[in-house]
Amino acid sequence: MTSQTFHLPDVGEGLTEAEIVQWRVAPGDTVAVNDVIVEIETAKSLVELPSPFAGTVGELLVAEGTTVDVGAAIVTIADAGATADAPLPADHPAAEHAVPEETADEGSGSVLVGYGAAGHVSSRRKPGRGAHAPAKPAASGVVVAKPPIRKLARDLGVDLAEVTPTGANGEVTREDVVTHASQAQVFRNLQTPEWPEVREETIPVAASVAPPPAQAPTPPRAAPAPAGEREETIPVKGVRKATASAMVGSAYSAPHVSVWTDVDATRTMELVKRLKASPDFADVKVSPLLIMARAVIWAVRRTPMINSAWVDKEDGSAEIRVRHFVNLGIAAATPRGLLVPNIKEAQSLNTRELARALENLTLTARAGKTSPADQQGGTITITNIGVFGMDAGTPIINPGESGIIAMGAIRQKPWVVDGEVRPRWVTTVSGSFDHRVIDGDGVSRFVADVASVLEEPALLLD
Repeated sequence: MTSQTFHLPDVGEGLTEAEIVQWRVAPGDTVAVNDVIVEIETAKSLVELPSPFAGTVGELLVAEGTTVDVGAAIVTIADAGATADAPLPADHPAAEHAVPEETADEGSGSVLVGYGAAGHVSSRRKPGRGAHAPAKPAASGVVVAKPPIRKLARDLGVDLAEVTPTGANGEVTREDVVTHASQAQVFRNLQTPEWPEVREETIPVAASVAPPPAQAPTPPRAAPAPAGEREETIPVKGVRKATASAMVGSAYSAPHVSVWTDVDATRTMELVKRLKASPDFADVKVSPLLIMARAVIWAVRRTPMINSAWVDKEDGSAEIRVRHFVNLGIAAATPRGLLVPNIKEAQSLNTRELARALENLTLTARAGKTSPADQQGGTITITNIGVFGMDAGTPIINPGESGIIAMGAIRQKPWVVDGEVRPRWVTTVSGSFDHRVIDGDGVSRFVADVASVLEEPALLLD
């Protein structure tokens, strides 16, 4: 029997390590070339690795949750003629994730360059100890969910039996789990925490063991919190580690300057309402973010320096690289942390095409399927803090860019129009910019242009 070892490959994005998130196979499983065998998390996103060999899975060399360097051996695969029907050891790192064939994940198609399309991994093992099963059956019997969805539910503390499925044949999807977790968090935020009335208590050390007099009963003492509940330790790795490193690097290398202005966005809201009612936009999501994106693209054309990058060269000199195209980044909060995928060549899209691109970008990010390539090459970023109820902010510039602009919540407020106070839809446009690249006058012109479009979207017709 001959065996080949699969080493963690370089995904071609300059990454040096990755975490083994979930094995899709167990020892004894038969795999073909391009069958997805493991899901890893890099500093950029989740990636499914297909097998470069055909044969029988031998040993899983790395346990789930372990971070390993590129080039490390992670699994052995015997040649196609070999068989391995030995029972899975109870203490094997893959034992908990042995799943029956009908629940094996077929993958999302996010595979490495040169490996081809992801295929189905047919498991020869029957479910045994530790096999994935719902914690409690749903009303119709069992909860139908693929292994990655079950892991996501565990990570978010979601009971799958309480989730309303929307997938085919009653399957629970990633969107279902994320939506349920978000709704649960909103409910928890509405609850008023119960704090003890006495914030501090002093317990004297008695000189004797005589009981206190009946007329002076001992006040009740709050029970100490069980060990492990007062603090929680969260390892910093994957997307969170990469985000932290990038933000620190940006904050301490680019001198940030921040500006903001209030905007009467009433006509933007009217336009959004008309677009939603238009048959041409019936199958695509329309929101104020769409008009904001068009406004940013329009303003970049008038102030190109905002779309530039400061580049330090090896000889100690520096240069400013002005991009005459817009790869529009959209900051997205996902279950795995902050991601900033971007819409390539956004300046060439019409309004409907841009709406479709924004919708696809958002759904892909929420599902955790944003690829590393989709997060590279951005030229300017929008962060929609209004969805969290915030009015304005001073965001940190995405590395490799010179500007990030924030859209605040749109609320009805009193506004002076032609000398009269009227209710209008008002928002705040704010942003941070690299002062090495662009001066205050350019920053002000850019923000003013964005504000002008939100006040009068007809400017986009020029």
